[in-house]
Amino acid sequence: MSNAAAPVADSTSNWVDTHAPLWARPYLRLSRFDRPIGWWLLLLPCWWSAALAGGIAHDVRGLPLVLVLFFIGAVVMRGAGCTWNDITDRKLDAQVERTRSRPIPAGQVTVTQAAIFLVAQALIGFAVLLQFNGVAIITGISSLAIVAIYPFMKRITYWPQVTLGLAFSWGALMGFAVILGRIDATAIVLYAGSIAWVIAYDTIYAHQDTEDDVMVGIKSTALLFGERTQMALTIFYTLAVLLIGAALWRGESQWPAWIGLAAFAAHLVWQVRTIRIDDSALCLRLFKSNRDAGLLLFAGLLVDAVMRSS
Repeated sequence: MSNAAAPVADSTSNWVDTHAPLWARPYLRLSRFDRPIGWWLLLLPCWWSAALAGGIAHDVRGLPLVLVLFFIGAVVMRGAGCTWNDITDRKLDAQVERTRSRPIPAGQVTVTQAAIFLVAQALIGFAVLLQFNGVAIITGISSLAIVAIYPFMKRITYWPQVTLGLAFSWGALMGFAVILGRIDATAIVLYAGSIAWVIAYDTIYAHQDTEDDVMVGIKSTALLFGERTQMALTIFYTLAVLLIGAALWRGESQWPAWIGLAAFAAHLVWQVRTIRIDDSALCLRLFKSNRDAGLLLFAGLLVDAVMRSS
């Protein structure tokens, strides 16, 4: 394939571009191994729900293994999702400056090769899923329909971020399914809070591409909100904090979890106050900072779970 060593335009210098074997680089870029923020954002709701469910169960003995399995599953399934996205979006990607050097439009990987790689990643994810109980297996498989339709939503609605939220927040259900063997109202409320969080942070991300999106006919909440983005972020981030707080209340969480939520909320306030939608570099930095916001919440939930199990 041509241009096998060329870095992707929407990435930065990283180990994929500098140390990975030349033949592997296009596949690693398909999976976005050069941009780990995606699997972090997919993983965090999984870890939140696992820690909250462990606290509810007053038992964290199995939690370390669950967290590791969620990590592996998030990395490979985010890679599979990105590969599927690149297959379906290859013609659009060729028209957008930030994405035209992705492996498929750049000619580094054929569609057939990408499809085979997609299946391989999905099989690894399925192997991880099989380590869990039946409720968790069914819950995990159920997410595939949302993942499959997501790439097409930006062609038909200004709210594709909602579909992304449904997919990227699925882990908020998985922790309850794995640890408690059920999905109850607390899990649903946590899921709703995570969806609101995803809508907001992906709106920030989408502001990098608004000019190109208008040109090629792609829709997003960034275009929908425009100059009202700061107000929209305030609304969705507030919803996220309130709903996650409701999940903590329902789960009878103790003070460490509430401190984690407060730190999470403070970080989101900083994002809203800092954002300038015409500054693409700043939008990318704020988007990536949601990993830190999510880790603050997870830390509080984890300490709470350990305290309640002792």
